[in-house]
Amino acid sequence: MTNLEQTRPQRVCILGATGSVGTSTLDVIARHPGRFEVFALTAHSRIDELFAQCVQWRPRFAAVPDAVPARALRERLRAQGVATEVLDTPQALCELAAHPEVDAVMAAIVGAAGLAPCLAAAKAGKRLLLANKEALVVGGALFMQAVRDGGATLLPIDSEHSAIFQCLPVDRGEWPRFIDHILLTASGGPFRSRDPATLDSVTPEEACAHPNWVMGRKISVDSATMMNKALEVIEARWLFDLKPEQIRVVIHPQSIVHSMVVCRDNSVLAQLGTPDMRVPIAYGLSFPQRIESGAGALDFSAMTGLSFSAADLARYPGLALAWATLDAAPGSTAVLNAANEVAVAAFRAGTIRFDQIHAVNTRTLARVVPAAGCCDSIEALLDLDAHARRDARQFVKEMAR
Repeated sequence: MTNLEQTRPQRVCILGATGSVGTSTLDVIARHPGRFEVFALTAHSRIDELFAQCVQWRPRFAAVPDAVPARALRERLRAQGVATEVLDTPQALCELAAHPEVDAVMAAIVGAAGLAPCLAAAKAGKRLLLANKEALVVGGALFMQAVRDGGATLLPIDSEHSAIFQCLPVDRGEWPRFIDHILLTASGGPFRSRDPATLDSVTPEEACAHPNWVMGRKISVDSATMMNKALEVIEARWLFDLKPEQIRVVIHPQSIVHSMVVCRDNSVLAQLGTPDMRVPIAYGLSFPQRIESGAGALDFSAMTGLSFSAADLARYPGLALAWATLDAAPGSTAVLNAANEVAVAAFRAGTIRFDQIHAVNTRTLARVVPAAGCCDSIEALLDLDAHARRDARQFVKEMAR
């Protein structure tokens, strides 16, 4: 990468450019003119935001999955004299992620929809900045095999996984001899001290009001239920090739310690910083170097203290599903992710209560048993995902009667 940086800018494709991670990525890139080039931007529904980004950054390509808004975007850009080519085919995201002129792919699409383009980037040997945890929750072994076969450089962008990665030796071969276990920190979300008996009255607005992080609404709800942390446990199992029992979670309300590695000798390595996604994004873009991120510096003289406590599974029952699905039949983590996406969407739409999200997840896991071979191909995984979604939606309808 050093030689590349000396000869030309690093060309970046941002999948999910209008979300919080995508906009933070553009903020970091803006701080380093000449070092990065925005090659492609994609979005799902925020067409006005994508239009503004294209006008500012003039990427070679933009992609929208729906032909109607894509046509409108194409016409608006043409009227502004912007030569960005707008793609609208189902394969556009995969084509851009694997484009031969792309050096780095920021995978910031939320949900299982990000699996296919992440696989495409991995198979093409890209520097893959993974903010889409569902690629590993759903894809697991298949995704990691694609990374190895393609010779891709996989760099975690979730703050917790980036923290673990930064604490480990660069040589992956040293990790098993280095790690005893890891500790993923969790803020506890907005209901950390709320009486669990009152969670049935939680509104979507309350669930999305995270005390520390600025995130999308789906991820914010997941943080409130701690399902986000459950997905991160599953992600960590594949990223760091750990046994499920080597992954633990602690509540850390201040979100200053982003995660920790407990070494074989019981020494503990931690990565600290302000709760700002631009830090792991900047590290991923510049690895193994470090560049200015725009995040504020920690003021240790102003800190009143850092606290840690065990995660209460009575308050956060969804967290336990991480280890349960990792110990169950292969594909169970994909079922959990699909059910949770359906349940969170139903809660945000006002169809079910906040405390019923867990019921949808557990009921779907009980009814949808993955068949042998379901993790052998992306087609089989997507079939399993669709099956789980149908079952979860049916249960949501029954609950809403």
